[in-house]
Amino acid sequence: MMAELPLDQVRTLLTVVDEGTFDAAAAALQVTPSAVSQRVKALEQRTGRVLLVRTKPVRPTESGEVVVRFARQLARLERDARAELGMRGEGEPTRVSVAVNADSLSTWFLGALTRVPQEPRLCFELRREDETRTAALLREGLVMAAVTSSPDAVAGCSVRTLGRMRYVAAASPDFADRHLGGPLRDALADAPVVTFDRSDDLQDAFVRRLRRTRGGGGASPVRHFVPTSEGFVEAVTAGLGWGLVPEVQADRLLREDRLVSLAPDRTVDVPLYWQQWKLDSPALAAVAEAVVAAAAEALRG
Repeated sequence: MMAELPLDQVRTLLTVVDEGTFDAAAAALQVTPSAVSQRVKALEQRTGRVLLVRTKPVRPTESGEVVVRFARQLARLERDARAELGMRGEGEPTRVSVAVNADSLSTWFLGALTRVPQEPRLCFELRREDETRTAALLREGLVMAAVTSSPDAVAGCSVRTLGRMRYVAAASPDFADRHLGGPLRDALADAPVVTFDRSDDLQDAFVRRLRRTRGGGGASPVRHFVPTSEGFVEAVTAGLGWGLVPEVQADRLLREDRLVSLAPDRTVDVPLYWQQWKLDSPALAAVAEAVVAAAAEALRG
């Protein structure tokens, strides 16, 4: 049982994962590398699982991720308890780590953080990741909470619905005149397209839906990868290609005729959820309430 795991061994495993090697962990813990190795081996014997892949840097196995997540949650509870007991160091803030997708980060999420009460003092560590992959950071114990597209709770986490982020297929007027003269479902399959990165499937899925195909046959292989939300919108506005732009970013550009909507009746909605550790943490609870309230205003219900 997790409650029976020796805390020194659990903390040692976390330090090895964070530092990347046994030697670096030994230096951080001010013990010998042999002591670090013995603690990790003892923990593996106690759990009956291999917890680390001995590469450089080391990587936790799936079982190791469970223990690492437990270690991080334990550290969070310890910091909260110290703060409530008045034992926190002078000026030491409470750190809250969150994984958030780029489009949320560039539109509504930072405004949500301004709603969080100033006391107790918090500092945020944000990790930008695609909404389809933010849950993996929770699973690995690297963040305490995440904005994710998955409604399936990560083990040890709770889930709340945030809303739907709407995307519109758009292009610059000149681009539309040059490339999109024929039937849209055929034109988009050949026209240059802007995508966020190589894992971004939004544009391909949109074309497949228009063409009523599955699997292959997505957007054109002529594509530009622009891995920032602001840069993505600028690339589409500049005429490098067409793309699915968040509605909140597209509205003004559409009104100014800098973009045209390619399929007003074919918007794409991506559901977003808030997942967080199941911890009685005042700091995490305050962040969650602010995020849910801001999402209710910014996202579609």
